[in-house]
Amino acid sequence: GAPIANELRCQCLQTMAGIHLKNIQSLCVLPSGPHCTQTEVIATLKNGREACLDPEAPLVQKIVQKMLKGVPK
Repeated sequence: GAPIANELRCQCLQTMAGIHLKNIQSLCVLPSGPHCTQTEVIATLKNGREACLDPEAPLVQKIVQKMLKGVPK
């Protein structure tokens, strides 16, 4: 059969409106494109899990801005 290309579809089927910044290890923002019509924000949590965040949610937008600026430790 034909190989399945997982990268050619949206990775986030459900999104969360927010998560506490201290639980996030890293953040990946995937712009919309031919694979998915939505911008996707995927947070890797400190416990190793991944969570999809709603890019339209105000709290998520604040988290993205803080992560881009670099949060002092």
